[in-house]
Amino acid sequence: MYENTYPSKRFQQTLDFLQNHISTEEKVLDLGVENPFSKIMVEQGFAVENTKGEDLDIDFTSVQESSAEVVTAFEIFEHLVAPFNILREIKCQKLVASIPLKLWFSSAYQSKTDAWDRHYHEFEDWQFDWLLEKSGWEIKNRKKFTNPVGKIGVRPILRSLTPRYYLVYAERKG
Repeated sequence: MYENTYPSKRFQQTLDFLQNHISTEEKVLDLGVENPFSKIMVEQGFAVENTKGEDLDIDFTSVQESSAEVVTAFEIFEHLVAPFNILREIKCQKLVASIPLKLWFSSAYQSKTDAWDRHYHEFEDWQFDWLLEKSGWEIKNRKKFTNPVGKIGVRPILRSLTPRYYLVYAERKG
């Protein structure tokens, strides 16, 4: 497990899923700037390049020019207004992505301090599946998991019982 306690379960679940589907021999383009999980991927032997903070709703240069064999996108698509567009522009054959699932008992996330840190989408699993399929991807494996927060209250209890994260491994169709 990883030291910071809040995302450690999510990071371990994500790493296990990634290692089950992607070899460290494959070059990875991780959508989003360098982050704690991309650092974990590097520590685990993956060759990772991150995008540079460009607006992925309108600037597809990173995915169009990448020589990566795999694109990873961990909790990125919910921040985009139109994730369909970047998904269509990815040139590689493999995608590993995760999203936070929409929770019926909690409204969409919006940071109080960062104007850009908000969820435009919080998907149900079927919606994300449909988005991937419509944008040219075939889902090969999927996994949902909870994220207990270790607090007392009704919402923390619901979070320990209700899947919050959804991981998908997909390959480009045809």
